[in-house]
Formats: sequence, C-alpha cells, structure tokens
Amino acid sequence: MALIKKVWGFTPQWGRDCWIADNATIVGDVVMGEKCTVWFNAVVRGDVNEIRIGNQTNIQDGAVIHCTYQKAGTYIGSNVSIAHKAIVHGCTIEDNVLIGMGAIIMDNALVKSGAVIAAGAVVLAGTVVEENSIYAGIPAKKVKDTGEFMTAEIKRIAGNYPMYAGWYNE
Repeated sequence: MALIKKVWGFTPQWGRDCWIADNATIVGDVVMGEKCTVWFNAVVRGDVNEIRIGNQTNIQDGAVIHCTYQKAGTYIGSNVSIAHKAIVHGCTIEDNVLIGMGAIIMDNALVKSGAVIAAGAVVLAGTVVEENSIYAGIPAKKVKDTGEFMTAEIKRIAGNYPMYAGWYNE
C-alpha cells in the first residue's frame, strides 16, 4: 500500500481513476486531478509548499516532485509525462509536456505547453522553456521546435499511462 501521509494538517487528495503504486509516497499539500498515475518509488512531497497536478499526468518510477519552503510551490498541468528518475522542484509545468528520464527542473522555472525536456537535461532556476520546443543539455538550451509529430506523441504517451495502470487492477 502506498505511503500517504498527512503533514501540517494537509492530506493528499486525488480525483477519480487515479492509480498509485504500492511503494509510491505522497505527503502533505498535494492535489491531483483525474486519471493520474504515480509509479513505483516515486515521491510527491508537499510538506514544505503546495503541489498541484492536473488531469491524466503520470509521475514515473523514481521521480521526485518537491518544492521550496515559503518560496516555490510546484504546479504541473494536464497530460504531462514525468519520466523515470526526473526531479521537478518548485516550478511550473504547463499542459502537454514531456519531461525526459533523469531530467531536472529547478525552482521558478516555467516549462510552457507542448515542450519536451530531453533525458538528463537540467533546466536551471528561473528558466522559461518556450512553447512547443525541445530543450536539452546542462544547462538546458533550446535545440529545435517540436512539430506536429511530437505534439501527438506527447498526448499519446500521457494517454497510455492510465491504460498501463489498469493492468495492475486485474
């Protein structure tokens, strides 16, 4: 059973048809929409500030979602895929975004709709990632625009995760 903990009077909340892995951890001031999935060993830690997550967002294995005390909450839109071992910290991720494996998004960064953050990229604090663009590297820089194929791929990936979660309910 997942570790769900109340902190400072805040109990995590989530909408209909969400799936949370047995060893995921969700604590404090966390509110998720519908059809979200939180995978194995993922941590969503709303103990020092608030975390808000839209609909059909997936937080994959080993990812960490956190924030900064009295400075930066974390806001994640709908149809967002946060890949394995990514760190999303005190920032805003708009709708229809793909965060690659092992990527790091730091405080007060803004990742606009339709963007892709490449695997292993580090988005520095305060960076604004352009809409419909791909950012890669350390520090992350724009490498190109996403195009129609990638926009469809972002939505396809986000849409698959509720299906994958259904495999565990059999």
